[in-house]
Amino acid sequence: MEEKSVRSPVRRILRKVVTSAIGRRILRTATAASLVIAFWLGVLGMPGSNVMGFNGLLLGNTPAALAFTNQQQMVMEVWRIVNRSYIDETFNHQNWWFMRQRVLRKSLPTWTETYAAIQDMLAVLEDPYTRFLPPQQYQSLQTNTNGELLGVGLQIAKDEKESSLRVIAPIEGSPAESAGLLPQDTILEINGMPTSRLSLDEAAARMRGAIGTQVTLTVGRGDEPSFDVNVERDRITLNPVSSELRQEDGLPKMGYLRLGQFNGNATSEFKSALEDLEQKGADAYILDMLNNPGGLLTAGIEVARMWLDEGTVVYTVNRQGSLGSYDANGKAITSDPLVVLVNKGTASASEILAGALQDNERAQLVGETTFGKGLIQSLFDLPNGAGLAVTIAKYETPSHRDINKLGIEPDQAVDSSVERRQQFGTLEDAQYQAAVTLLSKSLMSESLAKAQPST
Repeated sequence: MEEKSVRSPVRRILRKVVTSAIGRRILRTATAASLVIAFWLGVLGMPGSNVMGFNGLLLGNTPAALAFTNQQQMVMEVWRIVNRSYIDETFNHQNWWFMRQRVLRKSLPTWTETYAAIQDMLAVLEDPYTRFLPPQQYQSLQTNTNGELLGVGLQIAKDEKESSLRVIAPIEGSPAESAGLLPQDTILEINGMPTSRLSLDEAAARMRGAIGTQVTLTVGRGDEPSFDVNVERDRITLNPVSSELRQEDGLPKMGYLRLGQFNGNATSEFKSALEDLEQKGADAYILDMLNNPGGLLTAGIEVARMWLDEGTVVYTVNRQGSLGSYDANGKAITSDPLVVLVNKGTASASEILAGALQDNERAQLVGETTFGKGLIQSLFDLPNGAGLAVTIAKYETPSHRDINKLGIEPDQAVDSSVERRQQFGTLEDAQYQAAVTLLSKSLMSESLAKAQPST
């Protein structure tokens, strides 16, 4: 009775507050605030229900939180990396949080099923360059950038999720190059499988295989009827740099540098080759980047610094629109005249180098409009030996040109007259011959300027 006598006055006071106008307003405000907080935390539910909370733990009347499996933890790690790093903060106008929850609701008893679920989650971004790499594919990619490769030797791209593969360029000395595949060829099928149904990495996996085995590629080229090419897989040694001191008309000591790609060895090998040509007395240079598909961003920047004493090499733009930049460091190896050869197989890191030299008026470009890949990916290690490639930024040239899907136009347009890499930099190569003529005129103009008496 004593307890009842104490509580009754309290109940009467609360009843008066709630039934008054001010009390009802306070109650409505408090209720609305509670709903907002509940929705923000993701914990709103009916009494007695189990509801997924903000941090993925079960809330409600569940007696204890459920532990995540290793497979679920990998899903969450992929989601977190993309959530904080991906260039498009709208995630292709998808509900990225919902994608995470949908995958976590699946039963993922094996790694194979987990990999497939992650790939499905990433597919909504419709970005062929943001992709999950199972252990074998990740190891192959790392091997490629470190200087060796096993397969047919094609650098490939995919413009849309359901489009066919496009050849950026065959790798120098590769079976694909020997088979006559060219930049801008379309790979329609791999052993009869349409490439429109495959991701970039699935297509690459189908072209890899044991040394000596063959893969049949159905190729489209311009307006020609499609045709099949049988390519024998082999081990490919990647030697990114070759150089030679040459004598050409009007150029008694011209340094010719062939840069095939930007792998892990490119920077040191290129620096050594350029310094060697300088010691031999080269007084003008041709840098040949025909069919250079790119590679490591850092390698492209470091090679640019070997030619530039000052100025910006490249700008990067993240998803907030913030600009970052990489600049010359005042350690150029030479200031001699330079012409750069480019074509539609010149892509990515090689476009960064070409754009830096062109915009800083350090070199003239001769050849064709480049490929037009202006996106930057970063690689992330994942558990179980897997990896994740994520588009984290785009780049702009020093004059703030966005070249993605547009390419860089050369200062002097010259159509290619040769198809095979062995013909690059020869008398058969119209682009090379145009570069020689341009360099000769440049040196002649310099000589005449120096001969003019000062006033």
